[in-house]
Amino acid sequence: MTAAESAPPGSTAPLSDAEVLDLGRQALETEATALQALVPRLDVTFVRACRLCLECKGRVIVTGMGKSGHIGSKIAATLASTGTPAFFMHPGEASHGDLGMITKHDVVIAISNSGESAEIAMIVPHIRRLGVPLITLTGRPDSTLARAATVNIDVSVPAEACPLNLAPTSSTTATLAMGDAMAVALLQWRGFTEEQFARHHPGGTLGRRLLLHVEDVMRKGKDVPMVGADTSLAQGLVEMSKKGLGMTTIVDGDPVDGRPLVGERRILGIFTDGDLRRTLDRQVDVHATRMRDVMTTRCKTIGPKELAAEAVHLMDTHSITSLPVVDEAGVLVGALNVHDLLRAGVV
Repeated sequence: MTAAESAPPGSTAPLSDAEVLDLGRQALETEATALQALVPRLDVTFVRACRLCLECKGRVIVTGMGKSGHIGSKIAATLASTGTPAFFMHPGEASHGDLGMITKHDVVIAISNSGESAEIAMIVPHIRRLGVPLITLTGRPDSTLARAATVNIDVSVPAEACPLNLAPTSSTTATLAMGDAMAVALLQWRGFTEEQFARHHPGGTLGRRLLLHVEDVMRKGKDVPMVGADTSLAQGLVEMSKKGLGMTTIVDGDPVDGRPLVGERRILGIFTDGDLRRTLDRQVDVHATRMRDVMTTRCKTIGPKELAAEAVHLMDTHSITSLPVVDEAGVLVGALNVHDLLRAGVV
């Protein structure tokens, strides 16, 4: 059987790798050209559309049918995550009750490449009755929807990337990019901050890095390794092993039931696995040696209110894997290591 005979019904002979790559490059170049064509087309209508969204007292409601609906859903999600309250409304469901989602305080963004989407056209009278601003993103500035709009943004493209010039490809890419342009402009206009973005994404990596503080991930109470300055090295090693942080802190006062007396927890130093290796090289007596004689003073510490991301930075900068946590008075309140940060998703 030949290659042509093994091809699916109605298909041509298989393409070579080079031909497939060429087709992919052509599609990308066509879409890139479509995006470039949008840049000089931006004018005062774009500013007016952004201003309507900025001044909106309710929600920005995005609607679109078919592929335009998928793009609209993403635009609504991007707006919502960057400080502009928004949601997507399916135009087919709108005329079956979902029109109640629109209030007089809202703004509607309707997406239709042809500008003649029947499902959207049906809800335009309701939008007008409410006096709600209508922003349209269309590929035809002379279309029915464009003429009905408060502001129409032209997202027409020279050609679709589809070789048949039928499947929405360049047109949906151009519309998506225009939605992103609006979201970014509004983000800057609102003075939307990195911390606000993180609050909208508490489950994401950025949210964890910007919202988690050291006190949220540190070990506390009996889980914090600590010994007194006059504790023997042998007892200090037991504490290190028991708490599993690869170190123990040395604090003022003698521990009682594994914890120093209240008010006597000012940190004096730290003893780590690295210190242990260096100490054993000196062949010291672990029972006779006191922790004050082998500890590292002026150790790196961090405050409980610092961002957990700052702890990561401190560890990276100084090539360490654990940190004591102290308050403003230098009193030990916790401890953490790189594994705690990994479990919290900060690293």
